[in-house]
Amino acid sequence: MKIFELFKSIASTDSNESAGPAQYLIVGLGNPGDKYTHTRHNVGFMVLDLFADKFGAGKWKLKFKSLYADVVVNGKRCILMKPSTYMNRSGEAVQEAMNFYKIPIENVIVVCDDITLSPSRIRIRIKGSDGGHNGLKNIIYLTGKNTFPRVRIGVGAKPHPDYDLADWVLSNFKKDEIPLMEDAFEKSVDAISLIVDDNINKAMNMYN
Repeated sequence: MKIFELFKSIASTDSNESAGPAQYLIVGLGNPGDKYTHTRHNVGFMVLDLFADKFGAGKWKLKFKSLYADVVVNGKRCILMKPSTYMNRSGEAVQEAMNFYKIPIENVIVVCDDITLSPSRIRIRIKGSDGGHNGLKNIIYLTGKNTFPRVRIGVGAKPHPDYDLADWVLSNFKKDEIPLMEDAFEKSVDAISLIVDDNINKAMNMYN
């Protein structure tokens, strides 16, 4: 199923929930609300929905200032999270879930958009700066650390220097960009799976 059709799909049961401790927190960054659903700034949410569908996650529930779901990936229990705080306060949700599940920052995987990359390009890093991304900036500020892996997905630069950046990242993808983005989302799901399986270097070699 295509991600632009899949968005907001919800698994019917929680049968994949594990009784063991959560080992990874996988965070897709975006903004809540229908008007933001398919915007460039919401690629993190779209990847998380595709990831949840592929691995049979349980129902999305409301907690930690986010929608979250429980899933087992490569034998490891993971918490999927879509913060409902809006982008510039994403760290509040991440910090709450980290503290509750006692997940170290190195096991928090963040998926977000990147305007410095052309549409569908992927850049995976083990750690790093926020690169001007407000969601990453807030996570780093509230946790005090930047040592978490991130999967950044290109959404393209604004078409003109005078174009308002907020208008650009909150715009929808063009028709010819959609197939490229869907391919990037599929690859991002595979990359996250590799990271959970302790193969981040393989993920970087395959998808960067």
